[in-house]
Formats: sequence, structure tokens, C-alpha cells
Amino acid sequence: MIRPERPSVVVAHRQSRGRGRQGSVWLNAPRAVAVSVGIRLQWDQSDWPLVPLVAGVVARRKLPGAVALKWPNDLLVGGSKVGGILTEAADGDVVVGMGLNLFWADVSVGFGALMSLDPGEEAGPSLAIEWAEALLECLNGSAEDWPLQEYREGCTTLGQEITWEPDGRGIAVDIGPDGSLVVEVPPGERVSLRSGEVRHVRGT
Repeated sequence: MIRPERPSVVVAHRQSRGRGRQGSVWLNAPRAVAVSVGIRLQWDQSDWPLVPLVAGVVARRKLPGAVALKWPNDLLVGGSKVGGILTEAADGDVVVGMGLNLFWADVSVGFGALMSLDPGEEAGPSLAIEWAEALLECLNGSAEDWPLQEYREGCTTLGQEITWEPDGRGIAVDIGPDGSLVVEVPPGERVSLRSGEVRHVRGT
């Protein structure tokens, strides 16, 4: 855990122990970048679940290509996962990490890359710093002003029939102001899912 007196950014070309939510494995492309941003966040702790969603919106703004969002923390291009966002917090310090596959000539099944051609080793750090600076600007604002509508517009989960553990099923219809995924379940009722309450959200 980074414990910054002021915002801190760490960038790496590779990570040997990358992981996703709840310890899931993150596979690193041959051309990739990992970036972590540490900040003493002034938001109320109840607003912290918004941070990975804000980070996703910033990724859509700053990364090249048509980046889409899968709630709550995946980055997609053409339906394939090209990146992921992980947030950890303790004692008012928040670390937001993003792992991003830039180029992968022999891509693993179920994964993808942001670019179709190798951009070279300098592209990753440049994109990472641009994303980190824009993210810090967003997080220094008010939680009430987080870009909810932008997230809705970029979220491919909406409109999908989804299932979640242990036995949930329904249609994702909205993102709530608190960052929750609003799901319509038969017969016409709605429930709100929060990222900490579910292990998987999968389209069927």
C-alpha cells in the first residue's frame, strides 16, 4: 500500500504478480503497462466505490481507440478485455491501479490488446502518466460531480442479461448515482448490485 503525503504515481512495463478483484489472476501481454496512483482522498468513505468507475471513464477519455467499460472495473475493445482497474484503500489513502495490454501478437483466449501494432516501449508510460494526471484531477473534485452519464454511455453491461453469484439473474438497466449496477429481475422488480457484494457479473 502506497501511503502518500501527496499524490504519487508508479509506472512499470511489466508486473510479475498482477491480480484483479478478489485475487483473480491478471495475464500480462508482452507489450503492456501497469500504473498505480496513490492519493489521500478527501471524499467520504461511502463514495469510495465510485473511484474505479471514475478511473474507467478517464481511461475512455485518454486511451486511443473505442474503449468500452464492463461494470465495475474492466476495459474492453471489440468485446475483449484489454485492461482492468483495481482500487484498494486504508486509513484515507486510496491506490488506484490499472493494468493495460497494449499489444499482443499471440493473444490468449478471452483477452485482447489496445493496439493492433506494437507502439514501442515509450507508449505505455506516456499513456499511463496522461491517465494518472487526468484521474487525479477528477478525484480532486467533488464525488457528487463524478461523470455518471459518461459511464452509462460507455458501459456495455447495460442492456445485457447477466448472472451473478450465487444464483442471481436479470437485465442490467442502469448505473445508480452511487455507482451500483441496477438490475431488473422478474417480475419487474429492481435490485442494486455493488462491486463488493458480487464475485462475477457475466453476460449470458
